[in-house]
Amino acid sequence: QVQLVESGGGLVQAGGSLRLSCAASGRTRNSFAMGWFRQAPGLEREFVGAISWNGGSVSYTDSVKGRFTISKDNAENTVYLQMNSLKPEDTAVYYCAAKATIYPGRLYSISNDYNYWGQGTQVTVSS
Repeated sequence: QVQLVESGGGLVQAGGSLRLSCAASGRTRNSFAMGWFRQAPGLEREFVGAISWNGGSVSYTDSVKGRFTISKDNAENTVYLQMNSLKPEDTAVYYCAAKATIYPGRLYSISNDYNYWGQGTQVTVSS
């Protein structure tokens, strides 16, 4: 298995910023596309954004476009989620996910596409 560990969550005021990190370890010799998902209290897990293995393609859900940015560092086996202009509705547990792929530019936005998940990191945005 590949292990994913998220970090960087916390409590911030509305309008503030956070940068989440997801570090991968274990059997990471294969190529991985990465994704971020979140689950707010009482709601289903939802797609936030994704990045292809080569970093050349990114995708975001409409509610975070223009505010969140995904990036990755393959050499460090780490993916990031920069979150700016945070809103109370962004409050959720954020999960990192990995998908082994042979397609350098492929994106995945469905939860079932991913087999490797982190434990999540809490992001709370106060008004």
